[in-house]
Amino acid sequence: MTSGTITELAVSGMTCNNCARKVTEALQKLPGVHSVSVNVSAERASLRWISAKQKDIPAALSAVAQAGFVGCVITDGNAPTSHWHWPLLVSLTVTACLMVGQWGLQLAETPWFQWLSFILGTGVQVFCGAPFYRGAWRQIKVGQSNMDALVALGSTTAFGYSAWALCSGAGGHVFFLEAVAIISLISAGHWLEARVSAKASQALQALLQLAPATARKIEAPTGEPLNLKKLSFSRASSAVATEAEVPVATLKPGDRIALRPGDQVPVDGQVLSGESAVDEAVLTGESIPADKRAGSELFAGTVNINGRLVMRVTATGEATALSHIIATVQRAQTSRADIQRLGDRISSVFVPVIVGIALTSGLAWGFAFASVWPIHEWLSSWLGHSYVTAGAATAFMIAAAVLIVACPCAMGLATPAAIMAAANAASRCGILIRDGVALEKAGKITAIVLDKTGTLTRGQLVLTGSWTPSQDPDSTHLVQKLAGAIAKPSSHPASKALAGFSIEAVNLENWRETPGSGVEAGWVSGKATRERLRLGSLPWLRQGGVNIPEGEAMIERWQTEGASLIGLAQGEVLLGIFALKDVLKNGAVKVVGQLQQQGYKTYLLTGDSPQTAVAIAQQVHIAAENVFAGVRPEQKAEFIQRLQARGERVAFVGDGINDAPALTQADLGIAVSRASDVARAAADIILLKSEIESVPLALGLARATLRTIKQNLFWAFFYNALGVPLAALGFINPIFCAAAMGVSDLIVIGNALRLLRWRDRS
Repeated sequence: MTSGTITELAVSGMTCNNCARKVTEALQKLPGVHSVSVNVSAERASLRWISAKQKDIPAALSAVAQAGFVGCVITDGNAPTSHWHWPLLVSLTVTACLMVGQWGLQLAETPWFQWLSFILGTGVQVFCGAPFYRGAWRQIKVGQSNMDALVALGSTTAFGYSAWALCSGAGGHVFFLEAVAIISLISAGHWLEARVSAKASQALQALLQLAPATARKIEAPTGEPLNLKKLSFSRASSAVATEAEVPVATLKPGDRIALRPGDQVPVDGQVLSGESAVDEAVLTGESIPADKRAGSELFAGTVNINGRLVMRVTATGEATALSHIIATVQRAQTSRADIQRLGDRISSVFVPVIVGIALTSGLAWGFAFASVWPIHEWLSSWLGHSYVTAGAATAFMIAAAVLIVACPCAMGLATPAAIMAAANAASRCGILIRDGVALEKAGKITAIVLDKTGTLTRGQLVLTGSWTPSQDPDSTHLVQKLAGAIAKPSSHPASKALAGFSIEAVNLENWRETPGSGVEAGWVSGKATRERLRLGSLPWLRQGGVNIPEGEAMIERWQTEGASLIGLAQGEVLLGIFALKDVLKNGAVKVVGQLQQQGYKTYLLTGDSPQTAVAIAQQVHIAAENVFAGVRPEQKAEFIQRLQARGERVAFVGDGINDAPALTQADLGIAVSRASDVARAAADIILLKSEIESVPLALGLARATLRTIKQNLFWAFFYNALGVPLAALGFINPIFCAAAMGVSDLIVIGNALRLLRWRDRS
């Protein structure tokens, strides 16, 4: 099925999550692919293209084929129905029946039961084992091998020998039960693996289902302009505009949408009218609803709570913040960390080596039994007795046991399972992790460089004090009124902080702004008397001839505290001075303390004045020697380079917009951002909350993920290192090997899924 920028493919031949990973990687490499989602049990792959023009279905099908699988486009007539559980049910039923007959009723040597076992085993081999045989053959055709080859070889070895022994009349024990149990137990393991792994993608599935399918579009009658003040809220009304339920896919930028209380926001947009609280927890993890009014931004997937809003569409489809978040989570889940290369290198040669070991073991037990038996007998005093006896049957069973126990599925799942779980746990906390490499890098950080404005501080100046030569209240009121009036037209942060004094009308003319210095305008006072007012930095006013008092205790104290001082002058006469400060964010002190307790070296890097930087550093307890002020954006990257040259692994925490050079240069870039900044943030980790409380959480989760990956790899290697020799020496039979392989997969996945509870434990 293809619609717009989405293509659905049916992919046959996948038997486990390793197969899904191969398909995902093959499709993700295609140019124009935005994101890929593969479902093993449904045998389906979903591709999101960056644009409809870049959609290349033949290339996608070719990529699936080169990976060793068969794909086709899903249409309404050929949508696959998953029958995967039926082979599992049949094979388990047959296995149970043969176990009862062979072990419970002691019919193993009875001819009629052996022929019944042959008939039932043939059905399991053909019907239930077909996916493994097809998967092995497709991988061989493209010059690769996977665990399907080991399963197929192991089961065929047991079944083939038993069929020969029965049909030729050679007699002896037959191993149809073992052949059937291998397929049954491994299929059951894959089924459990798929069920357990599905938990790791629940957060992503929740994101995919957030945006509604329809929206309430406001439409004006043909030929009439849209009048938001005269909307029709009832069918009986004859107002200018009406509302119509339309598919979200038909919306385009500029359309007007009505949101009632309880509605989900369908696309990104801007509020035109109305006031309400909007729950944005699904995107930012913030439990407190955000107040929205005219001019506020709205994001797809959020929920309007208690008021009616009218919004203008600003982004649809893949351009919405929700789509960018989904793509980021998917990219993180399917990415490969550097640590995974070790497992990949071993897995690439693992199957041929295991086939060689199985063949060697089988030949040794079949033709050199007298040489191998003493070793087995010596080990039996510690490991216990086993099923081995002299003869071809033992040789075949040991070869099959080696093939089964060595399946490298757990090795292949060790890293991606942990990354998938971590990416979903992070997304629930309002943390976006770009890829697995970012997670790995975050677990190795030694130093953290913090930007000041917008990171440790709110990035909004507030008035903390004022000074006038005269303490007369009327004079102070006039100074504040004039400062607010002349500041109001400016968009500078200092002007915004003073614009609140502009309540009464002031007659100004010839308003002008000098970037980086201040603003000035003519003030018409009294009977057409014109006075020149200037509001700006003290050095700028001093250059203009204004006498700035020296030694004033209050002014010196403000400067020591790092406040920005703004003066108001009339001609060359100073009317007053205002102290403005960028206040710390809630929790900034606690966050820096947590980072220091965790052993990180903390630095403060800012383009602000040294006095301001030192004052902020003292409040958050960063050592003075680790404070660097007056640093331009390009110099921030150079500072990080110097730290890296000293052997530090550096994380830079910035606002994600002005700090792009530093975010890129750092070993790990962490952007303190809002959902609207996701598309353009140049960071490895993006904090969707505007606060920094998530920084320790993100780094802690990264360390836990790296630890989990190492645990998984250790278990996978340990399992094979222990299991293969035991199987080769005849101490574990094929049925136990098949069960052990499934348990190994579940241990790796279960260990990874512990990361989903990270939020609760932090």
